[in-house]
Amino acid sequence: MTEGTAETGAATGGVNILLRLEGLTLFAGMVMLYAAWDGSWLVFALLFFVPDLSFLAYLSDAKFGALVYNAAHSYMAPVALLTLGFGLASPLTLSIALIWLAHIGIDRALGYGLKYSAGFGFTHLGRIGRQKDA
Repeated sequence: MTEGTAETGAATGGVNILLRLEGLTLFAGMVMLYAAWDGSWLVFALLFFVPDLSFLAYLSDAKFGALVYNAAHSYMAPVALLTLGFGLASPLTLSIALIWLAHIGIDRALGYGLKYSAGFGFTHLGRIGRQKDA
């Protein structure tokens, strides 16, 4: 399968750049909010890469891997957590949500998009990995 097929289509050109800039903006915004919130930077460092543990689901197969990875790298859960954190006035819940969103933001800025079931290297932001130019 190639990048341009319906199963692995990816944003290109200006749209890709815009999506990556949105990711950078999300990362910067969440880090600034975390700093303003006076969150623990040790907690930030410990939790920042936790969403990447979702890639272990690829040990099962690509379809399950993409499902789990996308669940951990979609905005839905951390925004729901952020809302819950504000509603419950829970500093820990807010901190986790901010860190999670910062992680997603930097991933998107670096080109690590949501995955297609064709394999880990097929993302909505284009191919990643050694075969990206193939």
